[in-house]
Amino acid sequence: MTHTTESQEPQEPHTGLTTDLPGAQEHQLPEEAAHFAVLGPVRAWQDGVELHLGPPQQRAFVALLLANAGRPVTVTEAVDILWGQDPPPSAVNVIRRYVGALRRVLEPGLPRMAPGQWLLREGGGYRLDVRVTTLDLLRFRDLCTRARAAGRADRPERAVGLYGQALALWRGHAALGIAAESRSHPVFSGLDDERLAVVKEAADAALRCGRAEQMLAQLRRTADDHPLDEPLHIRLIQSLSLTGHQAEALETYQRMRVRLAEELGVEPSSGLLAAHREALGARFAATPTTPLAAAAGEGPTGPSTAPGTAAPDAGDLLVPLPRPAQLPAAYEHFTGREAEIDHMLRRLRAASGDGGPGTTVVINAIGGMAGVGKTTLAVQVAHRVADRFPDGQLYVNLRGFDLHGSAMDPAEALRGFLEALGMSPRQMPDGLEAQAALYRSLLANRRVLVLLDNARDADHVRPLLPGASGCLVLITSRNQLTSLVAVSGAHPLTLTLLSPKNARESLVRRLGADRVTAEPDAVDTIISLCGGLPLALAIITARALMNPTFPLSGIATELVEANGSLDAFDGLDATTNVRTVFGWSYRTLTAEAARLFRLLSLHPGPDIGTHAAAALADRPTGRARSLLAELTRMHLLTEEAPGRYRFHDLVRAYANELVRAEDSDDERRTAIRRMLDHYLVTARSSASLLDPAGVFPSPPLPPEVSGAPAPLDGTEAALVWFSTERLVLLEVARQAVDHGLGSHAWRLARLLDPVHERSGHWHDWADLQRIALSAAQQFADPVGVAHAHSGLGRAYSLLRHYREAEEHLRHALSLFETLGDDLSQAHTRRALGWVMTRTERNREAIRQTRHALDLYRIAGHLSGQAGAMNAIAWYEAVLGSYEKAVANAVRSLSLYRRTSERGGAAEANTWDTLAYAHHHLGRFRRARTCYLRAIAMLRRNGDRYNEAGSLDRLGDTYAATGDHAAARAMWAQAGDILTEIDPSWAAEVRSKCQASPNSFAHVRM
Repeated sequence: MTHTTESQEPQEPHTGLTTDLPGAQEHQLPEEAAHFAVLGPVRAWQDGVELHLGPPQQRAFVALLLANAGRPVTVTEAVDILWGQDPPPSAVNVIRRYVGALRRVLEPGLPRMAPGQWLLREGGGYRLDVRVTTLDLLRFRDLCTRARAAGRADRPERAVGLYGQALALWRGHAALGIAAESRSHPVFSGLDDERLAVVKEAADAALRCGRAEQMLAQLRRTADDHPLDEPLHIRLIQSLSLTGHQAEALETYQRMRVRLAEELGVEPSSGLLAAHREALGARFAATPTTPLAAAAGEGPTGPSTAPGTAAPDAGDLLVPLPRPAQLPAAYEHFTGREAEIDHMLRRLRAASGDGGPGTTVVINAIGGMAGVGKTTLAVQVAHRVADRFPDGQLYVNLRGFDLHGSAMDPAEALRGFLEALGMSPRQMPDGLEAQAALYRSLLANRRVLVLLDNARDADHVRPLLPGASGCLVLITSRNQLTSLVAVSGAHPLTLTLLSPKNARESLVRRLGADRVTAEPDAVDTIISLCGGLPLALAIITARALMNPTFPLSGIATELVEANGSLDAFDGLDATTNVRTVFGWSYRTLTAEAARLFRLLSLHPGPDIGTHAAAALADRPTGRARSLLAELTRMHLLTEEAPGRYRFHDLVRAYANELVRAEDSDDERRTAIRRMLDHYLVTARSSASLLDPAGVFPSPPLPPEVSGAPAPLDGTEAALVWFSTERLVLLEVARQAVDHGLGSHAWRLARLLDPVHERSGHWHDWADLQRIALSAAQQFADPVGVAHAHSGLGRAYSLLRHYREAEEHLRHALSLFETLGDDLSQAHTRRALGWVMTRTERNREAIRQTRHALDLYRIAGHLSGQAGAMNAIAWYEAVLGSYEKAVANAVRSLSLYRRTSERGGAAEANTWDTLAYAHHHLGRFRRARTCYLRAIAMLRRNGDRYNEAGSLDRLGDTYAATGDHAAARAMWAQAGDILTEIDPSWAAEVRSKCQASPNSFAHVRM
């Protein structure tokens, strides 16, 4: 066999193929001895000549071998797929005859009983020896893998081209030409699903790089094949809208809306509504109208909807959203900026005409040197005008000038805004462009104030700008946002230093008129040497307030004498000015506090907790708390929440200069190692509380890892710790990699798997696991690579990226087999079973989970056996084998009674399975008892998500017995829990509460 490189794309043995996909001319296969196709009609070629693959049943066997892409197919699987539930007695012999016939077709001179080199006997079945260069399915997957890599490398144009080559390999549905009953099997329909998923990925990449037109034809065809697939139609509508086909976009929405109502009896999802609003916005942008006319569907000369489409009603344009109120508190002693505030308010009134929000987005970009008071001014203005924006206020600190380069990614900020607007993490689309589009759609026709603090540059904030009229955006940045002013019409405001008059007024506000007027010369000296910098004045004022008996002349003298002279303030850059003032503050610290101040600058996150600070300084927690209080009193730190501390950017920069000047490389490395150890051992404590059964196994920590974890006394404390540290942990993992501690990175990611799964922050989980995988690969750690693949597979499965999930889980399984880790193999196979049942391969899921069960038995892992037995019971219940499900659930419970996990969330899930099976057997009293037991256990263990699921199903049981009041009570409780976790499911549950009793018939059996 020969292999091709990326620059030498293989050639297919036949010509005449035409396609409208990008990269279509690069897809052909090479002239090799034999090659095969299953992405369309099942075909094979030998030396460029097409082979006759025999009768339909034999051709179906070939298709099965090809669909497994080089993996062995057991005889049992072949019989099941070819004949279903009624195979003939001779089925096995028939399979053997097919094998012999196919070997002679592929190798005409082969003796009758010879094994051949293409169709091989392996693993109790048969495997066709195919590779990327000989099978279109493997070529398709290889191109998709390369496309995803290009996307991750921020090369979306390259990704679109590769996706185009991949999709050009398809010539219809998979395995065309075999019997319909065989082709409907999941092994073949799963390939069509794989193609569908790739079309969506390709569309996302095309939208991201502004090349939507390249995937438009493919989207149209695929949408025709999947008329009820909402995510696909969302991408089609977005692509049509962005390529100028607004009328077709609106017509596509209307057709989809009618189909959903008539065939499924449901309303469009929020994502489909958002795409519709974008199409409407693009239509109205092309035909200018007033907002009221647009909402009514009318342009300047009449209706603006496309022929054959209905005008959108209010339900299409407005979706009930929470009213966020995220503004920080306004500064109590604010003064000196009235002229700037008046200027901004006049701008707002001019844009709106009557003092209220107008028909354009008003953007104010506030710039100036660090410490000049940009954020303080922006917050003050925001509070003064907040009442004009009744739909809420959004705020984010983008950390654009973080010392370590860990500025907040716009995608992270977007996810925070989307959550504040009522979207659960699982509802969010992938990719910055799609998330930004959803954000703009949610703000359409709403009046929201958005404060984007500490932006790095214009690109940092563009995805966060609303597209709707009537919104106000305030942006602060140390950079001049010139392109934002030129392109987006932002109004620039550059803050200058405080005038002596305003600086004096600031001192009067804080210190009192009597104290200031008593020492006019000292006040003049302080104002002069602080140079009108509000941050410097604040530090000096704090010094005076902390020492009310000190004369201001004494403070002025200390300032003059610091570093010889404070004349250095005049004419130097901002960093030098602040460094001088901070140097004065720093020298007043105790030696221990000064050391902690320096070491805190090594922490990578936006804020730090007391226990992590204690680890950095190698001090007891109580002592660290006292030192942090000392730093807070000196305004070198801000305690934004109890036990959480934050640097101002310039203070952090100053502290980092000091730590590099005064502490050796070894001292810095040791401090960072202590801090990373702290996060690692705390994550281990969290995992032991949230995953006592070890569903997410991790090897023991290396012996050199030491330190005290943050105290966690239960599952609730573990969840609170994660919620508090969530934004920090990603940066901690990156820092571990930067300092050569890849083992810390992947172990941290692995230990955080349980809390990520439960919290719903699955995008963050995937990000962390990608860091872990890269770290383990970089440091050639096969154990870490295996665990990172496993964790990434689980994260992808919850994000509904089932194909990628299965790929990573199979990678993990292969590595665990090589490592001889039976227990991790069992856990991974169990996770694979879950992915299979999510893709409607329940029988495969049962087989996979039974294999896991055998491995658990070999390892003597009772909790794993119990969990696997419960999973099998659930899959059997889904298949309708309720008596089998009851028997296996009972076996699972008996195993849990022999473990220390009795009464935990895992056992509770088994009670839920047992209840579900009893319900469908008509044993409603038993089902109710089991559900109540599951709910009580889940509630004790803080598993709110699964508690909601059990409450929902208990409501179904009450409804089946005619107790509609109890049913509604259970559904109401479930809805309350799911509102924050999964709003879409919450809406489904609440719809049952509002339904009439006659509609409950579907839940009886």
